Amino acid sequence: MINKRKFQVGIAIVMISVTAFFIGKGVAQGEFERKFEVYLQALDLVRNDYVDKKVDSQKMVYGSIRGMLESLDDPYTRFLEPQPYKEMKIRMTGQYFGIGIYIGMKDNQLAVISPIDGTPAEKAGLRPGDKIIKIEEKETKHMALDEAVSMIRGPRGSKVKLAIWRKGWKETKDYVLSREKIVIKSVVVKNFEPNIIYIKLNTFENMNAAREFEKALRENRDADGLIIDVRGNGGGLLQMAIEIGSMFVPNGTIVQTVDREGKRELLESTGRVIWKKPVVMLINEASASASEILAGALRDHKVATLVGEHTFGKASVQNVRQLQDGSALLLTIAKYQTPDGEDINKKGISAEVVVSLPTIEAEAAAEAEINGKKSFIDAQLKKAIEVLKGKIAKAEE
Repeated sequence: MINKRKFQVGIAIVMISVTAFFIGKGVAQGEFERKFEVYLQALDLVRNDYVDKKVDSQKMVYGSIRGMLESLDDPYTRFLEPQPYKEMKIRMTGQYFGIGIYIGMKDNQLAVISPIDGTPAEKAGLRPGDKIIKIEEKETKHMALDEAVSMIRGPRGSKVKLAIWRKGWKETKDYVLSREKIVIKSVVVKNFEPNIIYIKLNTFENMNAAREFEKALRENRDADGLIIDVRGNGGGLLQMAIEIGSMFVPNGTIVQTVDREGKRELLESTGRVIWKKPVVMLINEASASASEILAGALRDHKVATLVGEHTFGKASVQNVRQLQDGSALLLTIAKYQTPDGEDINKKGISAEVVVSLPTIEAEAAAEAEINGKKSFIDAQLKKAIEVLKGKIAKAEE
């Protein structure tokens, strides 16, 4: 147990460090000290008067950080303990052990953004919009995203139980899924017709996403038209969206960011254009973050026609700041807008050609995928092909 002298010295060091930081940031020293003293007073009371003397100091520090971040009411600004932070870095290589879902916060509840093709989650029938009520027997209300991710992942072959609620259900249903090695293939390429190339962009989270997408474009450059499908793509790395957008936009802004001071930064195309032919882009409510950046860029530059449904509406830029013990903060440092300045945070991007996928048809599509019937073409994809054919015909006039 820390003795009182050491504790007071520790508090003094914290006070000096934090005060110096806030002076550097231009915050009035007196104002901050007065407010911070309340926290120190509470900390001292817990240390000296709490019934259990064996208080876990690291747990208290981590809990304090989480509480501070929760007060910001931003589910994407969050704290990662050392192990979850390591797992996040592993995930960005494109391989990990888990069930294969993107998760996020929807209406203040942990939810499935989308299952990844070919994974246990997809095969079990989990769908975008499913609410994750419990992981094992732990309720997810107030659970941090990365705690949820860490609980869902685990050793290969082990099992995890999720309590799922879906719109229209009267009660939750338990799904017990086996963890497998998840290899995130960034792109899937298909030819529906001789002159139309279809590229399903599964994720921007893999650092190889832009390279894989470019390879697919170059190998199919003889096609007359392109369909890019980001339905169910929960996003990922901002840089991947910029690099892919630059393959279509010769010059100009791909996305603009606005920071806390209102300072606007324009992130421009690199000018490495590979494709100049007609493009249609498929979007839905599970298209988030980097998917929305790409959709906004291609729409505003009149490169692509957006077909499908309204997107998710995550328009915040996170920066990862590693702390001295190997933990990290994922801190929202800016919000992004489309090249034309549209703020889509919590609003999403509207499809230019709206095609809602009926529940019955969505279920049929899911069943077709689960049973390996890849010939099924949903209404949104059919419409995308129709719109693309019209654009190709117009380009040839």
